[in-house]
Amino acid sequence: MNKHDDVEKKMKMDENDDMLTTRQGQPITNNQNIRTIGNRGPATLENYDFIEKISHFDRERVPERVVHARGAGAHGYFETYGKAGDKDVSHYTRAKVFQGAGKQTPVFVRFSTVIGGMESPETARDPRGFAVKFYTEDGNWDLVGNNLKIFFIRDAIKFPDMIHSFKPDPVTNLPDPERMFDFVSQSPEALHMITFVFSPWGIPANYRQMQGSGVNTYKWVNEQGEAVLIKYHWEPLNNEIKNLTQKEAEEIQAKTVSHATQDLYEAIENGEYPEWELNVQIMSDDEHPELDFDPLDDTKLWPQEQFPFIPVGKMVLNKNPENYFDEVEQAAFGTGVLVDGLDFSDDKMLQGRTFSYSDTQRHRVGTNYLQLPINAPKKHVGSNQHGGQMSYRTEYTKGKNPHINYEPSSLGGFKEAHQSGKDHEPHYNASLKRESIDRENNYGQTGDTYRSFEEWEKDELISNLTDALSICQPHIQNQMIEHFSKADEEYGRRLKESLDQTKKATKNEHTSTLEADKAVSESQHKGKEADPY
Repeated sequence: MNKHDDVEKKMKMDENDDMLTTRQGQPITNNQNIRTIGNRGPATLENYDFIEKISHFDRERVPERVVHARGAGAHGYFETYGKAGDKDVSHYTRAKVFQGAGKQTPVFVRFSTVIGGMESPETARDPRGFAVKFYTEDGNWDLVGNNLKIFFIRDAIKFPDMIHSFKPDPVTNLPDPERMFDFVSQSPEALHMITFVFSPWGIPANYRQMQGSGVNTYKWVNEQGEAVLIKYHWEPLNNEIKNLTQKEAEEIQAKTVSHATQDLYEAIENGEYPEWELNVQIMSDDEHPELDFDPLDDTKLWPQEQFPFIPVGKMVLNKNPENYFDEVEQAAFGTGVLVDGLDFSDDKMLQGRTFSYSDTQRHRVGTNYLQLPINAPKKHVGSNQHGGQMSYRTEYTKGKNPHINYEPSSLGGFKEAHQSGKDHEPHYNASLKRESIDRENNYGQTGDTYRSFEEWEKDELISNLTDALSICQPHIQNQMIEHFSKADEEYGRRLKESLDQTKKATKNEHTSTLEADKAVSESQHKGKEADPY
């Protein structure tokens, strides 16, 4: 062994095997919060450990999506209500897509499950993706969300860890609820989402009869550069919302794993076009100290009695894809794909997703994924970004003078566009921090949601949680019971009683099995003693 080997061996002996580090070996001292201006945001680009973590996560699967792999899609249009009485929102945003009653904008929608692979069942207890691509006159706008209105975490740096805990065990490749509840028990902000997912709301009956939500908090900006905070919500128009109990889901899964894809396709083929109404909630752009939660927190609902739904338009899906791979599988969405009049808030999940989503598409589909017909804007594109793998749309990079691929130029290259309104210029006067938000309130809305359920929904919730938690170690069970009890005393008590009953039944069954085995063994032993041979 040479001197170099001795040094390397000593380094390995001296290191703490339990220490979390970057892939370059640097210790990570804060894996809970990205670095932001003040503890509410926005995020900054020098979040190197987060960017390294999320960009590696984006590349963990080839070519299947890491999340939302199983999907279905359809084409249609969005019709804005425009200036129609109390539905007029033109004073809140200058986005052209919302201007003028009756204006129709082409859309493509991709529905999906989150955790399972491409061939996984559509009856999974799992959030459903609800991603809409608007081909607007100002370019594409992607509204990327889920069927549920909240999420498991509030900081993007935890997203890879969350998904890893929900995915199959990396050793056995088998689903393991203990891994998920291990993560959740240490992340009480997830209790609200867990309550929805393990209730009947965790398994939508199909794609046509489910809600959609942008989940993140965005901003709208008007001509004067003034901004308001926005939440987006899709509500089914010609179908009532329908979810499945665990028993109903299992009965469907016994016959097919593609029921939701089939349902959507056949409905459109039969002319039964699904429709959704787009509603927004609007809040002034400030910290709202009167609320017991932070409005930028993705784990929270905005109370409708304080921030009512305002209908702004409807979406109709009226055309099935002609080729699944070309249109559904290669469809690429990103939370950063906005148009003039729409803007980012300091929502920490939104800030992290904005890098991650488009970075994933560059990896998964290719550098020039935006040249594919399903992703390309339905308008002129003039860009000095060119080359790279599978580049073929030369008109994207040719201006009046194709020799000029830079800006500024006096020789005929592309020129900056005219701005339609004033810039929104938020002001920050805070130090750069890595901290959680002040108003976490991890239990309040979880309890409110539990108490809002009907009795049969509570029964289903407790039953589903018991089934999943029963395989977990006692300390994880106890931690989850403690969390749910803080949200609502009855919630925690019912879960504890149910788990205790399950343990008792399992113990009795085990005892009965042992006694039966003992009786068989004794009988066989006596038989051998009586047999002279």
